[in-house]
Amino acid sequence: MSSTPDYFQFYGVPESFRPDEAALKQRYYALSREYHPDFHATASDEKQREILEMATLNTNAYRILSHPDQRMAYILGRHGLLEEGKQALPPDFLMEVMELNEQLMELEFEPDPAVATRVEAEVNELNDTLEAGIEPVLAGYEKLPPDALPAALTQVRTYYLKKRYLLRIRESLAKFAARS
Repeated sequence: MSSTPDYFQFYGVPESFRPDEAALKQRYYALSREYHPDFHATASDEKQREILEMATLNTNAYRILSHPDQRMAYILGRHGLLEEGKQALPPDFLMEVMELNEQLMELEFEPDPAVATRVEAEVNELNDTLEAGIEPVLAGYEKLPPDALPAALTQVRTYYLKKRYLLRIRESLAKFAARS
């Protein structure tokens, strides 16, 4: 495990890819009031520093846990699964992405809205397949027995990395669309 603060523990909720967002928000607001500097203006310098640290921890915890992609990266990072060199993707996916990237390069030289539309449709289809495949893992993560967690986290890492690849292709497509 990494030395990153455990935001789930800080909020008193189980580690989850699908946490109760209303509970997170409620906890964030409660702690925001508790650690608001104005309520501790007469406290010692040391206590004020501590309050500021807790307020910062609360802000960071909420920022990360309330955003699905950041939350996913955070969980994977805490389990040491986003370290460089541990990020091999399946060859079949890499081949699909390579073909999409080749089509994008052709678009650079020869803009063609029909090709761009086709690439976008392929990216959307890949993305939908990814989402459908990972949803049961994300939704059921909290209920998994401890010995099943490593396999689930590996699946989530693969999903996360694939999704980032697809995001880069979408960004390239958006640039193309902006130019044409």
